[in-house]
Amino acid sequence: MLNRAELRRSLEALQVADALEGGHRSAVLELLSLPGDVGSRTHYVPGHLTASAFVLSPDESSLLLIHHSKLGRWLQPGGHLDPEDQSLLAAARREVSEETGLDDLELLIGPFDVDVHAIPSRGDAPAHLHFDVRYLFCARSEVVRGGSDALDARWFPLQASGEWATDESVLRAVRKLASR
Repeated sequence: MLNRAELRRSLEALQVADALEGGHRSAVLELLSLPGDVGSRTHYVPGHLTASAFVLSPDESSLLLIHHSKLGRWLQPGGHLDPEDQSLLAAARREVSEETGLDDLELLIGPFDVDVHAIPSRGDAPAHLHFDVRYLFCARSEVVRGGSDALDARWFPLQASGEWATDESVLRAVRKLASR
């Protein structure tokens, strides 16, 4: 079960990069005030929490991304909370392990970033929002593999982000990394 008060405090302390991320943080805080299990993947109105991770290489020169099988894009590892996840941080760690094989992670900043994005309807699930809380880790190993929702997992050099980063929220994270 998520500790809403603890999550609220950590989000209020988050240093947002810009007005857009500030709006995302406000939306997540508003979601936390709603009744029901806002961490459940079946909480569709307006949506539910998800957790993801920006993972730096051991020397902090590269960012780990996965090639998402459903979206066909390079994104940070992440996804839905499972019933056994005690926190968003635990969910982010589990997702990194499932999608990349990395288990030995050092938490650097948590939460590091927040994003809200629309998910189109699919099967029985109506269109809804993902309220994604993102954590920053440093890996202790560079050995990765694609996993459950990932076709591939790869390290991308931060200094060449203009050549590989196409998702605006990933670019925002890269800018935040450059300013830390």
